[in-house]
Amino acid sequence: MAYHSPIDLSSALDALRDGQHKVVAGGTDVYPAMKQGHVPPSFLDLTRVVGLSDIRQDEAGTRLGATVTWSDIVKADLPAAFNGLKEAAREVGSLQIQNAGTIAGNICNASPAADGVPPLLALNAQVELASAARGIRSLALSDFLQGVRKTALEPDELVTAILIPPQPVNGGSAFEKLGSRRYMVISIAMTSANVSLDANGLIDSATVAVGACSAVAQRLPALERDLIGKRVADVQVLAGHLAPLSPIDDVRGSGAYRLDVVQALCKRTILRAAQS
Repeated sequence: MAYHSPIDLSSALDALRDGQHKVVAGGTDVYPAMKQGHVPPSFLDLTRVVGLSDIRQDEAGTRLGATVTWSDIVKADLPAAFNGLKEAAREVGSLQIQNAGTIAGNICNASPAADGVPPLLALNAQVELASAARGIRSLALSDFLQGVRKTALEPDELVTAILIPPQPVNGGSAFEKLGSRRYMVISIAMTSANVSLDANGLIDSATVAVGACSAVAQRLPALERDLIGKRVADVQVLAGHLAPLSPIDDVRGSGAYRLDVVQALCKRTILRAAQS
């Protein structure tokens, strides 16, 4: 088994041309998923690639490099619109996992219960992809995630960054997660919301996303539309708002239970986002 650890992006992309490498960064998902006795011919470690661990903010928005860790996000000086993402970052496994796990790894793993996905959806995140043959392209995160463990990533592509457009300066954000215990648990359901208020205290923008209740995390567009123009005290989350969701029955909870708790989680998250 070979191990490659390039320091520049062009070398990393060139290495992907032969299709023999398993891309790894924090390794918190890759190694547990490997079957005993089955290892790839080679690992391609991205953690030393210059620029991929940077967090940058400018008038175009915020750029989170692919190998930015959850601990990096928690420590970063980011506006209130990123509070939900920070809260999610604190829920990703243990502190050791947060120190190693990367934001791009979380979305590439494409788990329905990936903690980082709902807050990124609520931030209207785009995924930047790079290929030696085709250059750079961007996809909405909702288009990048195509199903359970399935993404739009081509074999010769790497995720190089998560791109967040400018957020309302008066906006706040929050994240809620329900599990069978407080820490180090796979979600039963989770919600994230970004909310901003106008000068009269009315909601003038809102995004709400739910994870662990469908094959991929989903935004709730009907709820988002109904929130506009309302006072926070008047917020109601109705069963009809949850139409995009398709929760399953599993060992953590039934689909019916998930739909019940999501209504309460959504309202709590919206209220907290409006107050942050």
